[in-house]
Amino acid sequence: MIVYFCNAWTTILYFTWLSLFFMHGQHLNLMNSAFFSSGVFCAGVLGDIAGGVISDQILRRTGDVVAARQNVITISLLGGLAFLAPLLFSHNLMTITACLAGASFFSELTIGPIWAVPMDIAPQFTGTASGMLNAASAVAGIISPMVFGWVVDATGNWTLPFAGAIGFLVLGITISFRIRPDRRITDIVAIGDAPANVAI
Repeated sequence: MIVYFCNAWTTILYFTWLSLFFMHGQHLNLMNSAFFSSGVFCAGVLGDIAGGVISDQILRRTGDVVAARQNVITISLLGGLAFLAPLLFSHNLMTITACLAGASFFSELTIGPIWAVPMDIAPQFTGTASGMLNAASAVAGIISPMVFGWVVDATGNWTLPFAGAIGFLVLGITISFRIRPDRRITDIVAIGDAPANVAI
């Protein structure tokens, strides 16, 4: 949940602020803002597909669920961080767009493997586990856009809010090493009637 919160903090910014970022931060008109935003979103769509394909291929070839899930998630977050960091220093529109597209691709690359983790660790409670995962994203979706707007209002800088996203990616990378899809929650006969020796 923490890792997904950190990743969602960044992706939600694209959905809520990207077109305004291009309009006001990069001084584009509405049509060009939509054009550049669509390129970033297309990169994210490719990342969505690629993340699932890569995770499945690794699992199929190696049988190693940690490599297929945890490793792909960690590498995806690292890729997002690597592309987002130059955004803080660049003033070139094409460089900024390329960085945002690369960050979007890698952020979305996380989606397939991270949504498979609830099925790996809690196969009998996948609905509950997935709901908890999505709740973390929803909380990020509530807070992240407000913080972005507050920072822009306070500083007038449309790039600075991405520094917070970078910080959350660093946290997400750190916590991602604790994801253990190879450990299943012990089967529980009845919800709320867990034995004393339940192992995770």
